[in-house]
Amino acid sequence: MRRVFGKVRVRAAAGASLVVAVALVAAGTALLLVLKNNLVGQADLQAENAAREVATQIATGKPYEKLDLPDGDDRPVVVLAEDGRVLAAGDDVRAVDGKAVTERQPPATRQPDGSGSGSDDDDDDREIKPGEVEDKARHSGGTATVGHRTADYRFATVEAKDTQGDKAVVRAGAPLAAEREAVGSVRTAMLIGLPCLLLVVAGVTWLVTRRALRPVEGIRREMAAITASTDLSRRVPEPGSRDEIDRLARTTNETLGALQESVERQRRFVADASHELRSPIASLRTQLEVGIAHPELLDAEGAVEDAVRLQNLAADLLLLARLDAGERPADTRIDLAALVREEVSQRVGDRIAVQVGDLAGVEVAGSRSQVGRVLGNLLDNAERHAAGTVRASVVRDGRWAVLRVEDDGPGVPPEERERIFERFVRLDDARSRDDGGAGLGLAIARDVAERHGGTLAVRDCSVFELRLPAA
Repeated sequence: MRRVFGKVRVRAAAGASLVVAVALVAAGTALLLVLKNNLVGQADLQAENAAREVATQIATGKPYEKLDLPDGDDRPVVVLAEDGRVLAAGDDVRAVDGKAVTERQPPATRQPDGSGSGSDDDDDDREIKPGEVEDKARHSGGTATVGHRTADYRFATVEAKDTQGDKAVVRAGAPLAAEREAVGSVRTAMLIGLPCLLLVVAGVTWLVTRRALRPVEGIRREMAAITASTDLSRRVPEPGSRDEIDRLARTTNETLGALQESVERQRRFVADASHELRSPIASLRTQLEVGIAHPELLDAEGAVEDAVRLQNLAADLLLLARLDAGERPADTRIDLAALVREEVSQRVGDRIAVQVGDLAGVEVAGSRSQVGRVLGNLLDNAERHAAGTVRASVVRDGRWAVLRVEDDGPGVPPEERERIFERFVRLDDARSRDDGGAGLGLAIARDVAERHGGTLAVRDCSVFELRLPAA
């Protein structure tokens, strides 16, 4: 079982780590994309500002050789004529996109797919006038060689016309080194931090799962001890956390309690059955031994009565055993009124004749023999305690079929109305066993009623009421 709990902790830690890893990878990828786009946008803006500064100088009529161009490798600038001639270039700018600045270069044009351009509006195609600068800049990626160093840049291209109407194309760049360094730093931090974070998540999940499963391990140990000792009076510890594990512990204890009650009930049943069987067996043996020694003294009728009593008791015990085993009753239609008439017609030798009351035509589903057994036991009980009247009736109460057996005897005290349905219980301990029976009749009757989805209870002291679902 410990291995099972260990596997649960491993699976929980692995699952949590996997979920966190997927979430972090997705969030990190989105973060890198956003960061890269922002930095590229900033580079585009810087390049466009540098290109517009130079284009503004050209539009005001400043000579190309006197243009104030940015120095260094932060803002490489190239000014091209409309035919591709290099009109001006920043200091140390040796090449742009692999073309030397001293060579004839094609002027930058708009991308046919729109990538890298600032806008697709029709204003981009408006012909600029002398002394004006193009409204929209076009952005693209490329390389530039400044001094002896070649690097990647984002270029902004802006057209302008000088005061003479000659068009010039200004192409200024902004380095991408900072963008790549920032993205690389974030990527490195994520690659280092992600495994560490996953280890922390796995460790915390392991500890939390271990702590959560600790009460379960306590329940398991106690159940193992109960199984080894067969002591059903023991109970598993309840953590009191009001969660699923606490409910599991309470349910387990309730199950143990029911099991203990069932075992104790079975033990009492075996002990009581042995005690009840001992009397008729001993009596029958005594009579047979006397008959063998003195045939003239043999009480044949008494021996037959003991044998019948023993037979009836064995039948009762067998029926109770089948009921305890969960035997399901047959699903046949039973007419209660016809069953009452049949049972009353067969009781010709009773001390008190059974009177038949109202017999409503209502049917129930179940075992005819078992329901008949209930009716017979109720009538036997009424015969045993009645002063002079026993009555049986059948009525319908909504969806219930109600069978009532009443007598004019002293009735059952309210405090004993549940106890009489226990097995081997006889309220009048002073009467003889022959008159009082073994105390199984009412217990069998209630068990049969419950197996048929109904109830059996005492109403008004001397009225026994059997309620079964009407078919």
